[in-house]
Amino acid sequence: MIEITLLAFITCIATLLLTPIFIKFSLKINATDKPNHRKVHKDPIPTLGGLAIFTSFLIGILILQPVSNYHLSIVFGAFLIIALGILDDLYNLSPKVKIIVQLAAAFLVVFWGGLQVEFINLPFGGQVQFGILSTVITILWIVGITNAINLIDGLDGLAAGVSTIALFTIAGMAIIMGDVYVATMALILFFSTLGFLRYNFYPAKIFMGDTGAMFLGYMISVLSLLGFKNVTVISFIIPIFILGVPISDTLIAMVRRFINKQPISSPDSSHLHHRLIKFGLTHKQTVLFIYALSALFSVAAILFSMTTIWGSILIIVITLFVVQFLIENLELINSNFKPITYLVKVLRQKP
Repeated sequence: MIEITLLAFITCIATLLLTPIFIKFSLKINATDKPNHRKVHKDPIPTLGGLAIFTSFLIGILILQPVSNYHLSIVFGAFLIIALGILDDLYNLSPKVKIIVQLAAAFLVVFWGGLQVEFINLPFGGQVQFGILSTVITILWIVGITNAINLIDGLDGLAAGVSTIALFTIAGMAIIMGDVYVATMALILFFSTLGFLRYNFYPAKIFMGDTGAMFLGYMISVLSLLGFKNVTVISFIIPIFILGVPISDTLIAMVRRFINKQPISSPDSSHLHHRLIKFGLTHKQTVLFIYALSALFSVAAILFSMTTIWGSILIIVITLFVVQFLIENLELINSNFKPITYLVKVLRQKP
């Protein structure tokens, strides 16, 4: 444990030292995020900050030197994602190109590393074997979470903060479960990202860009699968809870665009952070609110792993109610999508 703590400390210091270098490098090559109608910042901000996180992470794993097929596949997949992110930050690649490369990284992890969710153990006995669907489910999870973290990267420190909370939770639960590899990898990445937050929190001196957001999404998706694969159907929901904010925001965006007859991949300004700002919160308050929401999801995940079946069902119901409450009050779908509000009104009108 002392070695892991020392290693994590080294990666944090590395990020603190490297980030100013990447700020200067981004400015030198004009790799900046320009403001537009969808973005909150008003001045160009250096991007490519994800390289600082990635470089610190590499320092950590080079010191650690774990060797296994799935470790090598994860690292090579990460290099693919980083290369994709750099090109996207510099040249704004098309969604098709990004999906193809993300699929390639996922295929590396699945077919070379052998990481697949092959079955779930039912809480009342028996198993559900996924068969050929195991490959599809695993790949969809990796690509989905990679993009989910990228989608919430809309405010200073938002994606980095949500990612650190998720990584800390994954590391903590991996320690409880005795999974040294997942705990170590998650802690290295946690401290790498935590160091970056020193420069990324509001007002940001640098953004992580697609380079950092996609890398964090990719790593979180893989580590959460490694930590919770082939467990009970209830425990399989744990990583979904841990990543509750990016997953729910992504699913809500897809539903919103479908209902409003917009292309699924088209960007808009109705994500959770956009609506909170329109609701009246400041930039900093919005980020802190979403941090708190992420922390609550993580607490729910921990409670989920410790409670009974009925306790788990209660946690799911409460969580869904909270999400629906936010959807309706912040009008995350549209101003007319308020089923619970309408239901309450109908019930009140009855004699």
